[in-house]
Formats: sequence, C-alpha cells, structure tokens
Amino acid sequence: MIALQIKNTRQFMSTLLASESFDGFLMDSAELKIANTYMIDGHVNEDFFGEDESDKSEYDLSTWKSLRPVCYELIKGKRTPVSFKFILCLTPDKKEQLLGAELSGVVSSLVFIIRFSEGHIIITTGVALSGFTLDKSYEKIWDDYMKRFLSGINVEYEEI
Repeated sequence: MIALQIKNTRQFMSTLLASESFDGFLMDSAELKIANTYMIDGHVNEDFFGEDESDKSEYDLSTWKSLRPVCYELIKGKRTPVSFKFILCLTPDKKEQLLGAELSGVVSSLVFIIRFSEGHIIITTGVALSGFTLDKSYEKIWDDYMKRFLSGINVEYEEI
C-alpha cells in the first residue's frame, strides 16, 4: 500500500472527470460532499435491467466511464467541493493479466482510493484478499502499476 499526493489538483481533476483516462476502471463507491452529501454505490442492480441482456454490465460494479458524467455534474461549478472520495478498482480480467493466475486467485480486488480534502488529493492503493498467502508480491506489483499508470497519463505525484 502506498499513498501518493497529487501535485496539480486542477490538472488531475480535469484528467479524472473530463477525459477517458480512468474509464477502464470500475467504481466501487463514491462520497461527494458539496452543498449536500451524495453517496454512490457502484454495484450494479441487476433487477433494474430485467430480461434485457443487452444492457447488463459484464461486471458486478459499474464502470467509471458510465458514472463519470454523474460525478462531473455533481462536482462542476464555481465552488470547490468540501471533500470527496472515490474507490476505484481494476477489472477482474486486467487483475488476472497483471498478477497472473496464481496470485489472482488469492487477490479478490486491486483498489485505489482518491480522496480530496482541504485542497489536496491523495491516492492510496489497497488490496482485498480472498484467501491467505505469505507472498506479498501482489502489493508491489499493484503499487508499481499505479505509479506507471499515473505517470503515463502525465499526473505528477509525490509518495508520502
């Protein structure tokens, strides 16, 4: 687990909300504190779709791509949010590709939390396990992946 402080908040927010850079991730949840507090549960409600298979998501969680416009609409405006927290994770297929079959079986989810509070954005990585292993290499693999990802989309950060 690592914590990364984003150096340019405005540029990061533009990348997060107005570009496709994070669209390949799934959203577990969001909490936005603006004039009101909004909570978004990213779990897909299968009952909403009924029998129509074409609209159903292939994942249990919604994609960031589908919820990004909602979050953008809530955040945009002249006033800065009081705070927000987004919990995003890697898709199961990308998780297996990154970790390999053996580690992917023990790791249920690779997540990162984006928190904005008091004018600063901090990204914290995390791993949810579905079993026990003494091998902690999955943490380093995930942390390195996130650093490469952020650098690849030109987001400057410092490890704290």
